[in-house]
Amino acid sequence: MTIHSAHPFRDADPDPVRRLRGRLGGAVTLWTSGDPPAGLTVSSVMVANGTPAHVVALVDPDSDLADALLESGRAVLQLLGWRHRPLAEVFAETAPAPGGKFAQAPFTDTDWGPRLADAGTWAGLGLEESRELGWSLLVVCRVEHVEVGDEDEPLVHRRGRWARPT
Repeated sequence: MTIHSAHPFRDADPDPVRRLRGRLGGAVTLWTSGDPPAGLTVSSVMVANGTPAHVVALVDPDSDLADALLESGRAVLQLLGWRHRPLAEVFAETAPAPGGKFAQAPFTDTDWGPRLADAGTWAGLGLEESRELGWSLLVVCRVEHVEVGDEDEPLVHRRGRWARPT
């Protein structure tokens, strides 16, 4: 065995675009849609104010969420807090989910899909447009409903890790 100072799992030829995206960071949102329900954590999100307001996001085109959103045309975007780290891991598919993802926390039905019961800030969205962009699915959704709650400790994702904003 050789002991050295290099990180044992670091990519020998790292992707500079992926590293740039990781350094931007972002609030962690949980998107849910469909019946049966599907969900995915998404941090590549932007809000464009206007009449109507829109949300633009990049989602995994191979995810169950992408299929459910394209089929139903509706979704719930909810902001996750620091207390939701285990749930974020489940919906990112990096942690086990005995009984399924939606058995890990209470959800409430809405006109747009299931909403995390303790999500203080959430939006009901209607899909207007989608197209592949790079290795992602770009979705443009109109904001049809918004509830803004207290922001106690938001969950942020930066450089592959959960973080508290500083």
